[in-house]
Amino acid sequence: MKSIWQQILRYFYIGKKDPNAPKTRYVAMMHGMNRISILLFLIALVVLVVRLLRKQN
Repeated sequence: MKSIWQQILRYFYIGKKDPNAPKTRYVAMMHGMNRISILLFLIALVVLVVRLLRKQN
């Protein structure tokens, strides 16, 4: 079973690619959408942390 962290590293081209993974256009588009959603999620987390830290001061 693949771990979610290995999959995230593969999305960002940090981890080693799976040689048995299908190489279709639709899979590539899906991975692109997943990259975008992960980046937006991380940006939102940063914004929330910054707002939380500003509120405490």
